[in-house]
Amino acid sequence: MLRHRVEILVIGSGFAGSLMAMIARRLGFSTALLERGRHPRFAIGESSTPLANLLLEEIADDYELPGVRPFSKWGTWQKHAPQVGCGLKRGFTFYHHELGRSFKSDSRRQRQLLVGASPRDEIADTHWYRPDFDHYLVQQARALGVEYWDGVKLTRANAESNRIRVGGERQGQSVEFVGQFVIDASGPRGFLYRALKLRESPFRTLPPTQALFSHFADVAPLPNCFSTNDLTPPYPPEDAAVHHIFDGGWIWVLKFNNRVTSAGVAATDALAKVLNLRSGEPAWGRLLSLLPSLAESFHSARKVVPFIYQPRIAFQSRQIIGANWALLPSAAGVIDPLLSTGFPLALLGISRLGQILKRHWQKPSFGGEMEEYARLTALELKTTARLVGALYATMNRFELFKALTLLYFAVASYSEAARRLGKGHLAESFLLSGHPGFSRGLRQACSLAHDRPSAGLNTKFKRLVNETIAPFDVAGLADGTRHPWYPARPEDLLASGAKIGATQDEIIAMLGKCGMTIS
Repeated sequence: MLRHRVEILVIGSGFAGSLMAMIARRLGFSTALLERGRHPRFAIGESSTPLANLLLEEIADDYELPGVRPFSKWGTWQKHAPQVGCGLKRGFTFYHHELGRSFKSDSRRQRQLLVGASPRDEIADTHWYRPDFDHYLVQQARALGVEYWDGVKLTRANAESNRIRVGGERQGQSVEFVGQFVIDASGPRGFLYRALKLRESPFRTLPPTQALFSHFADVAPLPNCFSTNDLTPPYPPEDAAVHHIFDGGWIWVLKFNNRVTSAGVAATDALAKVLNLRSGEPAWGRLLSLLPSLAESFHSARKVVPFIYQPRIAFQSRQIIGANWALLPSAAGVIDPLLSTGFPLALLGISRLGQILKRHWQKPSFGGEMEEYARLTALELKTTARLVGALYATMNRFELFKALTLLYFAVASYSEAARRLGKGHLAESFLLSGHPGFSRGLRQACSLAHDRPSAGLNTKFKRLVNETIAPFDVAGLADGTRHPWYPARPEDLLASGAKIGATQDEIIAMLGKCGMTIS
């Protein structure tokens, strides 16, 4: 039997596991990274956000990871690592469909929403082509001295007083790894959840949903019915995370620069049953037949990996930490790919665990800090689930859906600005989950979203949303004249500096560092 001992043992070598292993190694810990499969390999979860990219920057700077930092922007990614596939993401694009009918644009653009995240390509966000990206990060981890073991099929875990033993087999040989602290990055219902027989805690505010997805080649551009010829949108609408919304679910379309397109559907159980989603590719065909305009883009498309059916998307572990182990947020819970919340949640958890290991390892304060990590992780998952559940409840009432999204975009842009200005204490939790005022407004709006349609509901709802985001809106989202197109304008932040307690000079200097200038 092969036996190996380290201080920090990380299970799962997706991007989160590799980053966590690199941080541990930079902190001086002997570190091993275990992977069940082999890279490069398919992985879902691909769309980054401005806040996620900022967190990636912070991690790269805090732990001296120069090989990671270029991936925080489209421009630096293309300059330093063009061989790693990615997609250009200038913002979030939404189109609302009625099942069984062709999409029809209109002069008021009522069936669309475009929220810009960057004013130009060079500093834009990205979609991560995970087979390339995850493989690259594993190589970076190994170069730093992380011991990497792939093809490890773990079957057991034994938690002892000051370590955990995990065991299984690799290439037909029995193996055992012993870590003083184990971090699970193996995803929802992952290794420690199964091996330690942890319990699931369902989200009460989220409808049960299923997913079906694949990667495709030869996906064509959207047909002309999606364009508005008389106006110029704030960014090319398909250079984005594209969401096609309909009653009971939505389709994502993410285009990479290697001619591969990620696409899939997340649907409530009721719609999934109608489509027979578990049948795989035939269900995808049935869904596209109900979306004839979108189907034109996929007319000549072909899948490049088999369809993957996910019978249940949402998951939350009731326990997130133990005496000598922790689940990363990506293993502690998953909500839905809607709004691309997975990356910032994961990166916040990685950042927090890194700081705990750096400042509190083997100190009396370690246990208390880990309890706080678990509390924040659970709170952020709960808050995200509440918002996503309300979005599902309004997929057939697109005006309310659009208003709800502004809650997310307002605090996401506020949090990014606060952290870039060195005022991270103003936005310590995702979706400002710990802020009493914003959390109260979000709860009220999400509760109202589940009400039956009534006279005046839309007006009441939009007023509540605008009142809730007003103290945090640094992106001009409350400006009704822009609805439903919201460009990314540095001038909006400059005009909102008082909300973050920043001077104009501070904001101008920060924008310059980010590659943005005031026109």
